[in-house]
Amino acid sequence: QVTLVESGGGLVQAGDSLTLSCVAAERIFGSKHLGWFRQAPGKAREFVAAIDWSGRPTFYTEYSDSVKGRFTISRDNEKLTAYLQMDNLEPTDTATYYCAAAISRRGSWQRIRQESTFDYWGPGTQVTVSS
Repeated sequence: QVTLVESGGGLVQAGDSLTLSCVAAERIFGSKHLGWFRQAPGKAREFVAAIDWSGRPTFYTEYSDSVKGRFTISRDNEKLTAYLQMDNLEPTDTATYYCAAAISRRGSWQRIRQESTFDYWGPGTQVTVSS
């Protein structure tokens, strides 16, 4: 069982930066793709960013169009931690942010934007951006 716990959320102003962290309580963290999703009030949960597990030669990443160029996903397998650096935040980024982990199955990276690809989820952390 992989347990994920997010932290780093909070209330910020538009244009500010925030870094979310996701710590895994399982040593096999390193063999899983990691992703961030978010859910705004009254809306469906949506894909934000993902990073692959292998890092060979570098980590592949994917971003939604709405955050590309503003958010950066990274991971530290030794620390069992994934990060989401969020810059130039906008009020539309207000949501609960969830960390998720996906077993590296055949084709899973090609489906990385889908919730169903992910096997484990954290409880979420709230990010509120005021205008």
